[in-house]
Amino acid sequence: MSDVFGIMAEYKTPHDIYEACGEFRDAGYSCSSKWDTYTPFPVHGLDKQMGIGRSHVPWIVLCGGVTGFFTGVAFTWYMNGFDYPLVVGGKPYWSMIYPFPIFYELTILFSAFGAFFGQFLTNFLPQHYHAVFNNEDFKRHSDDAYFILIETSHPLYDEKKTRALLEKTGAFNITLVNK
Repeated sequence: MSDVFGIMAEYKTPHDIYEACGEFRDAGYSCSSKWDTYTPFPVHGLDKQMGIGRSHVPWIVLCGGVTGFFTGVAFTWYMNGFDYPLVVGGKPYWSMIYPFPIFYELTILFSAFGAFFGQFLTNFLPQHYHAVFNNEDFKRHSDDAYFILIETSHPLYDEKKTRALLEKTGAFNITLVNK
């Protein structure tokens, strides 16, 4: 088994890496976790250029909110309408009106949990180690460098062909990243 994790290349400008991502997408490098870009700031449209679809986090937040709402309904119905019914001023044991703040707050709370944990799950966080940390040049990715990394586990990875495609897209400082 090889000790090579992937091949990494550097680009000069955000426009260069943007165009290179389009070339890789057109060459069949589908949106997967097997290739990625690293930039010092968000590059508008780079995710679409790479072929990455919408995030699943909004759906997780929606499910959390719906779960929170119905948890509040079930919670208040059980306590006020079934377990400990209490007549106050001739009002019914339970209705949708007076416990509404509980529904609202549980909807917000479960939505927040969905956003927080959904973000961690979909981004595979926390990730305390990654092979690119072994590359000395990678330290500049948060300052002034733009990188593309293609992992060896990508189905289209072939060192010679991938290197040729990187060179074709204007990359320089093409290096192998060890595990």
